[in-house]
Amino acid sequence: MTGIVLRRAVAADAGAAADVWLRSFAAALPTVVRPRTDDDVRDYFRDVVVPLRETWVAEADGGRIVGVMVLDGELLSQLYLDPRWRGRGLGDRFVTVAKERCPDRLTLWTFQVNGPARRFYERHGFVAVETTDGQGNEEREPDVRYVWQP
Repeated sequence: MTGIVLRRAVAADAGAAADVWLRSFAAALPTVVRPRTDDDVRDYFRDVVVPLRETWVAEADGGRIVGVMVLDGELLSQLYLDPRWRGRGLGDRFVTVAKERCPDRLTLWTFQVNGPARRFYERHGFVAVETTDGQGNEEREPDVRYVWQP
């Protein structure tokens, strides 16, 4: 994949990273009800995600942000790709970075209805260790916790 650079996000990337999240969420999870407005998501990326978390972006030729990954300690808390960039190996590259940054263990949550994400993480060695009825997340959507350990 030429022309794609993975790099740490800077403050100026927050809006574009939030927009990737919004497009990806809408495409991948159309049945999941979001409890936050688009503006709330953008504010969260600007005020919390980019300045306070280890946030990475994928930048395509021309400077367009097409992917975002967020690490919070060993928690892989976000990995979203612009829908037009799925299936091109970009998620694989993000997971490689995550494993390099947290070589002993990674955890993550995904919704049970997100079959493609579940298959993706399992292909990368993550193992499902817990399922819930969704009462612990804002969306109230059943989810699954995955763990990766080398």
